[in-house]
Amino acid sequence: MKKIAFLFCTGLILYSCATVPLTGRSQLALVPSEEIQPMVDQQYDEVLKEKKVVTNTADGQKILNVGNRMAKAVESYLASQGYQELADSFEWEFNLLQSEDVNAWCMPGGKVAFYTGIMPLTQSETGIAVVMGHEIAHAVASHSRERMSNGMLANMGVSVLSTAIGQNPTLTQAIFLQSVGMGSELGMLSFSRKHELEADEMGLTFMAIAGYDPREAPIFWKRMLDKENGQAPPEFLSTHPASQTRIDKLNKHMPKALTFYEGQ
Repeated sequence: MKKIAFLFCTGLILYSCATVPLTGRSQLALVPSEEIQPMVDQQYDEVLKEKKVVTNTADGQKILNVGNRMAKAVESYLASQGYQELADSFEWEFNLLQSEDVNAWCMPGGKVAFYTGIMPLTQSETGIAVVMGHEIAHAVASHSRERMSNGMLANMGVSVLSTAIGQNPTLTQAIFLQSVGMGSELGMLSFSRKHELEADEMGLTFMAIAGYDPREAPIFWKRMLDKENGQAPPEFLSTHPASQTRIDKLNKHMPKALTFYEGQ
């Protein structure tokens, strides 16, 4: 009986796999994106109510300009690579929120938020594009869906969202918040770093195809490294890779990104 259950679970996992665009990495996709999206929309709306939206400012307009330009380029690129359905699934929204936090994020479906605290580090629209490309990449790669699929399977042993909500709505909500980057748990840190580096790689390509110089990406992360000034936590206790690690990886992927940029 245990063997049958094991084979069933193995088959379910193999059947419920997807491929990340650009990188080709196989990922778990037990939860359909359309089931997560209503939770995303509700959470995004709550954030907009909690924090002051300052999109109607000079910086706010820069966020809109860069976001719309990159969204258009990414959709066109995805369609050219055979991902038309994915390209059509995005309902982009870009907002600048008043907060001293040095942060930005993108929820599934293209719900993007930048905090005013990160704007001094971006310095220009190209700097914004570095961050924007990275955050958009999380949505394109369906990292939240993958995190939620793994979280539900590991913590609850279920693969159906409605079942998870029925069994333990509190835990399901916690897994959801972690999956969209709004929670933390030491057991998920390594998994998150993998996603961060993949988003760096994809974001480098996205900013390049939108006409932004990808060579600005390592420069941005050098500014971030200087700001940390030795105050960042050890990498194994951080949900993000160390800035120097990101810089090294970005330089490794730079030749490929430059072919897109120079081909504009």
